Amino acid sequence: MEAQAIWAIVIFLATYALIISEKIHRTIVAILGAAVMVGVGIIEQETAVHHIDFNTLGLLIGMMIIVGVTAETGLFNYLAIAAAKKAKGIPVRILIALALITAVGSAFLDNVTTILLMIPVTFSITRKLKVNPIPFLLTQVIASNVGGTATLIGDPPNIMIGSAVEELTFNAFLLNLAPIIGVIMLVYAAIFWLLFRKQLRASEEDIRSLMEMDEKLLITDRKLLTKCLVALGLTLIGFFTHQLLHLESATVALGCAFLLLLLTGEKAMENALHKVEWTSIFFFVGLFVLVGGLEVTGVISKLAESAMDWTGGDPVATPMLILWLSAIASSVLDNIPFVATMIPLIQEIGTMGYGNLDPLWWSLALGACLGGNGTLIGASANLVAASLAAKEGHTITFLRFLKFGFPLMLVSIAISSVYVYLRYL
Repeated sequence: MEAQAIWAIVIFLATYALIISEKIHRTIVAILGAAVMVGVGIIEQETAVHHIDFNTLGLLIGMMIIVGVTAETGLFNYLAIAAAKKAKGIPVRILIALALITAVGSAFLDNVTTILLMIPVTFSITRKLKVNPIPFLLTQVIASNVGGTATLIGDPPNIMIGSAVEELTFNAFLLNLAPIIGVIMLVYAAIFWLLFRKQLRASEEDIRSLMEMDEKLLITDRKLLTKCLVALGLTLIGFFTHQLLHLESATVALGCAFLLLLLTGEKAMENALHKVEWTSIFFFVGLFVLVGGLEVTGVISKLAESAMDWTGGDPVATPMLILWLSAIASSVLDNIPFVATMIPLIQEIGTMGYGNLDPLWWSLALGACLGGNGTLIGASANLVAASLAAKEGHTITFLRFLKFGFPLMLVSIAISSVYVYLRYL
């Protein structure tokens, strides 16, 4: 192996190790790792810029703006309280209702944003009912990662895959992943009921207090809500039709986001841009350059050859390897850098005469997104939930999450294995 390839691996692994250690913010580590790749001449600056996927970045920014403005209307608070009242104030029913809302929300927003919106409302409800909020938080985090798997825009790994493969449109994700995600979520709802139905009890007085709340008062700006719903509607129509219109998903998201800002004025624009998670955006930039360094030095090609040698190019073994490898790896690593590495590897497998790559892409999406439920560090939404819980005086330890999340992750991957085999193989 050439010296440049060895240096590329060393820089990539060192960066990865620092990201996992969480001793330095992952965005700083990723950008510095990318700068070292360029600085020592492993990848030229112009080539590095070409490896940055601006479609992924544009889609993320557009959706963050739309969600940020919509959150100001009180819509998400309204939905949570309305669901709690529909559940008659019974804690375990509310737990399942909030988990389902989180799953659906994560399919059309991103899972981190959904968690940020849902958890404060959840604490409000659990305080009223005087019940332990931890089961609610754990189930919502699990649901956010599951729901985010269903669509192109629900989870960053899917956004990255869809951006890398032109044929994998919004509709393709919906048709191929939403059915199995629906099944997994129903299985999870049954498990949640069995686990928590006896643990969560509230007094009649506390239930009555919740039922007396008027959720309509939580909508703080009806005019703004109307504008947001119009923008969200146009965005979804754009996602469904973007292939027919010959538009990238980023164009749709950014176009609708700035249409919403046009309707709401300059003050709303400044607030919305402040709410964009720029640390995440720059994290992606660094990752794209780091993986670009592995590509230009031939490291990705070597890994692809090894994978093909291991499975012999078998059409059953290869997707199963990717599904389970992605799930286990995404449990102990952040799934975003893992997927950033896997995308060019699968593309390289395609150049070796493998045949139809679709089963490999769907296996990667299912494994990476669902695998994030395995441990506390498996997905960004998990860490965000733990941080919000700590601020409220409730600790979600690594071990506690592991005991809850890892068995559920294995259940979802087992179901996914059957689905991939029956549908594609």
